[in-house]
Amino acid sequence: MRREAETSCVVRRVRWRSHTHLRGSEVAVIMAKLFETIGKLGLALAIGGSVVNSALYNVDAGHRAVIFDRFRGVQETVAGEGTHFIIPWVQKPIIFDCRSRPRNVPVITGSKDLQNVNITLRILFRPVTTQLPRIFTSIGEDYDERVLPSITTEVLKAVVARFDAGELITQRELVSQQVSEDLTERASTFGLILDDVSLTHLTFGKEFTEAVEMKQVAQQEAERARFVVEKAEQQKQASIISAEGDSQAALLIANSLMEAGDGLVELRKLEAAEDIAFQLSRSRNVTYLPPGQGTLLQLPQ
Repeated sequence: MRREAETSCVVRRVRWRSHTHLRGSEVAVIMAKLFETIGKLGLALAIGGSVVNSALYNVDAGHRAVIFDRFRGVQETVAGEGTHFIIPWVQKPIIFDCRSRPRNVPVITGSKDLQNVNITLRILFRPVTTQLPRIFTSIGEDYDERVLPSITTEVLKAVVARFDAGELITQRELVSQQVSEDLTERASTFGLILDDVSLTHLTFGKEFTEAVEMKQVAQQEAERARFVVEKAEQQKQASIISAEGDSQAALLIANSLMEAGDGLVELRKLEAAEDIAFQLSRSRNVTYLPPGQGTLLQLPQ
């Protein structure tokens, strides 16, 4: 009986251990399946997020987008600001900056009188949004590098050749207006809008500059000589007027003497004596001694 009890106890222990081992295997299998499911789900989410991200694109403020389709080419529709959808791999957005941008174009050309002129033109430009597909197809994304230098040089040379070197300085506003009108018309054929065109720099060759300086010096010397001549003429006129005045005064005095006799002379003498006496009375070194009085001078013996 004792052996049977021990045998049954051993059998129960073996069964319990085998059952525990089976439960642990089942848990491991379940966890493996769970992790596999999570991995598949994460992979699906990553693929989905990548697809959604590649199907979206943003257009910032002041920009426009042109869509290039691998099967149909450049689309005529221009996308505005905001977030838009495209077909991944099939379509590609090309972003254009449609805000006004400055550009300086230096040009060396010749005037009507064959003087070398250095001109720098400052341009504010932007593309026409409705013509962006045509610009991208016919010119490219770097349309400003390909178009502006050539048409600016062409227009400046044509306009400057109509004026002399002096007229370029004195009629600068007219020159700038003609350049702006011709260049705006020329740029419109390429789908560009010019918001402002201005001449920021205008210089001439060394020889012309030296000639202008010499001319200015000569003009200053001529002005100085003319001033000297005018001054001498004024002095001459002043002398003539003064002599005429003295002559008139002498004539008047002579007429007065003829009419009044020596009375006028005596009057002038009295006035002169009065003035002399007044001046002497104010001097400390002069002492007046009345006549007819005995005045003793105390002199050292």
